[in-house]
Amino acid sequence: MIIHQAGPMNFLRTLLIILLVYYAVKFVVKLFGPYLLKKAVDKVQKKAQREFGNKQDTTVEEGKTVIDKKPGNAKNSNKDVGEYVDFEEID
Repeated sequence: MIIHQAGPMNFLRTLLIILLVYYAVKFVVKLFGPYLLKKAVDKVQKKAQREFGNKQDTTVEEGKTVIDKKPGNAKNSNKDVGEYVDFEEID
């Protein structure tokens, strides 16, 4: 089993490796980042155009009423809550 002792040369070598990896990743991101970002934006744009295009394709005859969404029941009365008690403050 090999045990390395902590020393200034091992520390400097480790620090150099960390810096090289950091700058290598930074360089690769600068090199390929704009390409990947453009590709992602194009993908989202195409998806949005497909979604928007699907809504434009639905034609409605003049005079017809179309309801796209049924309104939700906003007032949900909960009768199981219990009885209302009006308390009076005593001085």
